[in-house]
Amino acid sequence: MSEPSRILIVEDEPALANLLEDYLKAAGFLTDAMREGTGVVEAVHDNPPDLILLDLMLPGKDGLEICREIRTFSDLPIVMVTARVEEIDRLLGLELGADDYICKPYSPREVVLRVKAILRRLQPVAAMTAPVAGLELDENRFSASYQGVTLELTPVEFRLLKTFTDQPGRVYSRTQLMDHLYTDQRVVSDRTVDTHVKNLRKKLNAVSPEEEIIRSIYGIGYKLELPLN
Repeated sequence: MSEPSRILIVEDEPALANLLEDYLKAAGFLTDAMREGTGVVEAVHDNPPDLILLDLMLPGKDGLEICREIRTFSDLPIVMVTARVEEIDRLLGLELGADDYICKPYSPREVVLRVKAILRRLQPVAAMTAPVAGLELDENRFSASYQGVTLELTPVEFRLLKTFTDQPGRVYSRTQLMDHLYTDQRVVSDRTVDTHVKNLRKKLNAVSPEEEIIRSIYGIGYKLELPLN
């Protein structure tokens, strides 16, 4: 049985830090806490946790500087926690290598769910062989290969291909594909889905021109065409 993940909480508000510790411990995590930015980088270097919950505004050294310095030697997941919600702060935090961004006030349960999701995403998973012979998908890296050739897919194209391979032979309408491709409720047109399908087909056909892996069903949508493994 694997050891529980250890979470480092860097938060200068004692009440918030204690609340997060209580919820994380109840969820089965080990926790450490630091109340100021000074010494965080050294502590992470000497005894790296599995994930850091890092407040942005800290005495001694702020969260952005800490994040920047940690990224020079480690890629462990960092979740920025802050009351500063301006877009420039959000973008800057992510550009420096933060894995997620949570704004105060927040629900401790949401923080725990975010932590679980990030750690689950980082678990090593073997490359998944898809139903089409010669097609392999790696969900950890958002990468795919066909007949041994790496497909240079965008994240949307990867999700599109994954949707088709999850249920080979199923016919998807454009609306159903939109629901799988975009989880942020953005409004896109049918033409957008058609464009993604066209681009994905082009990349598959570059490897195997004689096959039509994704087939158009007139008046309905698209399906993954056989052959299967």
